[in-house]
Amino acid sequence: MSTPPSLTDRTALTRNRDRSDESFLHAIAVDEIKDRLEVVNKTFTAPAIVTGHGDFWRDALPDCTVVGDDETLDLSPGAHDLVIHAMALHWANDPVGQMIQCQRALKPDGLFLAVLFGGQTLHELRAALGQAEVEVTSGLSPRVAPMAEIRDMGALLQRAGFALPVADAVPVKTTYASPLGLMRELRKMGEQNALNARLRNFTRRRVIARASEHYIDAFSDPDGRVRATYELIFLSGWAPDASQPQPLRPGSAAARLADALGTTETPLKD
Repeated sequence: MSTPPSLTDRTALTRNRDRSDESFLHAIAVDEIKDRLEVVNKTFTAPAIVTGHGDFWRDALPDCTVVGDDETLDLSPGAHDLVIHAMALHWANDPVGQMIQCQRALKPDGLFLAVLFGGQTLHELRAALGQAEVEVTSGLSPRVAPMAEIRDMGALLQRAGFALPVADAVPVKTTYASPLGLMRELRKMGEQNALNARLRNFTRRRVIARASEHYIDAFSDPDGRVRATYELIFLSGWAPDASQPQPLRPGSAAARLADALGTTETPLKD
């Protein structure tokens, strides 16, 4: 069986990350992760973080073991009671494989949390760049990584073997002085194009100019700043354990719903 082509150029991704700096989006992600951990009635003694931004997350959560988001994760089976996959899963060539490895690294009833960019991220930039490139070059090349929709993520958690899967999203709306300011922010975050199928030559100035024009026309505020949307998707799931709530067997209910609601049950006709 042939190996499917890789989505991400890992060499380019590492180079982009090495040039990156602290991002406000990572700070938001850390705060959200901490909020979610506070509502879990459990003390974690062996936590681990999987990320491509090790310095930032190590400083933010100093009690955690931090490993890179390589294709094969440096996690020992059954060694952790908490694994956080932080701001890296959207670049994974095999996101389900990454989740499976995290699940195997958990002790029974261990918690998995993940935060990644979702499908609504930078939809304004995608539209402006796509329109400009078609106009200038009569073609279209991949410039922004495809990102998962939240409706698909719960199913991926189940495929990876997690119990009690939950997926939710936090939209982050922000503005920039110009579309070029947004592009500089992406470079600062290490989130510029690292797709294997990307063009390897510099983007034509005319494409950037037209994209900026389209962006300003469609997504500018009255004060002249341009809007940008980021979507942070948060995932949670538990390593299976006998102590967890189990679904009831169909037909095992001891009371009728109609009785609980105080209403009359109307049988369906054959």
